Amino acid sequence: MADIIVSILVSGLVLGSLYALMASGLSMVWTTLGIFNFAHGVSMTVGAYVAYEIAQRLGPGLWVGYSILIALVVMAAIGAAFEYLLIRPFYGRDDMVLVTIMTTLAGLTFLENGVLTVWGPRLKQLEPLIGGNISYGLVNISRQELIIVLVAPVILMALFFVLNHTQIGRAIRAVGQNQKSAQLIGIPVTRMFLVSFGLAAALAGLAGMLLAGVRLMTPTMGADPLMKALIVVIFGGLGSVGGSIGAAYVIGFLEAILIFTVGIYWTPSMLFLLMVLVLLFRPQGLFGAKNPSSL
Repeated sequence: MADIIVSILVSGLVLGSLYALMASGLSMVWTTLGIFNFAHGVSMTVGAYVAYEIAQRLGPGLWVGYSILIALVVMAAIGAAFEYLLIRPFYGRDDMVLVTIMTTLAGLTFLENGVLTVWGPRLKQLEPLIGGNISYGLVNISRQELIIVLVAPVILMALFFVLNHTQIGRAIRAVGQNQKSAQLIGIPVTRMFLVSFGLAAALAGLAGMLLAGVRLMTPTMGADPLMKALIVVIFGGLGSVGGSIGAAYVIGFLEAILIFTVGIYWTPSMLFLLMVLVLLFRPQGLFGAKNPSSL
């Protein structure tokens, strides 16, 4: 029994780390622009395939970490281009939220089909950053999963530092709290939207690159994580990046427990039921602030 509990804890920690990377970007875009980016999941897919392509072109002799670093820059550029082409033309419109649902869904379809066209439907896998497994007592974990568990908190702490202690981070927070006031004091609001989308796409892409080192890649690999990230963002509290990160680990552990107890098919339904119950008794989410615009 002890080995099962340890296995659940390890699985929950790995899932929570990946969901935290995904949900932090989704939450940041929601807080800054007030829209849900339904193409956020496919950024995870594109990130994994871009890193795979770069690794193939650089050759097998070079460490895959270099490919991931280059792919992160590419993903930030793709996120910025996505904002510029599909979101910016609709700023200021009364129906912007509705329109951007359509444009982000269109972007999702375009990118997903683009991945399918360029790389085909065959399963692929990115080389892990470090191969092999580690066994210590009852704990048995692959080195790639251990890197996911260790890297995700470092990345998220760096994001927290940027948002709270740098000029550009304070500008993003100001835009999230009041766009008109931010504009009046000289903050380039649309540029902050661009930066938010770029950062969010890079975070989602990183999650995909790390996951692609332990699981096979498919053009639809971002669909399920997007659904979980949506649950995490609502569960943690809309407008709270910190709340989303905390909720990501809670959802990760709950998913690991539910997969073991009720099975993989009923797990999504139970998570949605839990989200509804939380919203019934705590509408601002589990960790959400009463002020929904605070990062």
